[in-house]
Amino acid sequence: MPSDQPIVHVIDDDDAIRQSLAFLLSTAKIEVKTHPSAAAFLEALPGLAPGCIITDVRMPGISGIELVRRLKELNVGAPVIVITGHGDVPLAVEAMKIGAADFLEKPFDDEVLLASVRAALKEQDAETKRRSERGDVEGRLATLSSRERDVLGGLVAGRANKQIAYDLGISPRTVEIYRANLMNKMQAGSLSELVRMALVVGLLGE
Repeated sequence: MPSDQPIVHVIDDDDAIRQSLAFLLSTAKIEVKTHPSAAAFLEALPGLAPGCIITDVRMPGISGIELVRRLKELNVGAPVIVITGHGDVPLAVEAMKIGAADFLEKPFDDEVLLASVRAALKEQDAETKRRSERGDVEGRLATLSSRERDVLGGLVAGRANKQIAYDLGISPRTVEIYRANLMNKMQAGSLSELVRMALVVGLLGE
């Protein structure tokens, strides 16, 4: 199995449900690993491949809601899909409020579950790419001099070279040199690309 293949982790104390979900996911060509309890999952967590989690909301020991809380505390970004029985919708809503990605009521349609899993895996993949991009941009930012960062701040704020020069007390020509240097260091082919990078790392605020 490729190491970069996402895995769906099924957590349920009911053997029949675990096996049923594992069969459904495997048939859909989705890698799956089952865990008999949230405690067993958490114990194996450090070595587990990324992916998403399907957990029953009610389990002995650590409940599905408590698991969502613990994953949040551990800064585990894997999306969690909570399965709930009849009458447990309030619990599932509570799980969503603290970070679960989705919840499904039993009995659920196979295609509904598969669609939820695929959406969760797609979002997980997008988040992994965002984190990687953020790391790359932060690495490039670290190579800028303090003056280059000043010019960068002016550029992403939409100021013209002359205004940046006035604000910093330097000549427009010097701003042009700093601008060329920082564009090169940031590997930005255009001003719009530079602004997008600034957004990635939160330089433009909310």
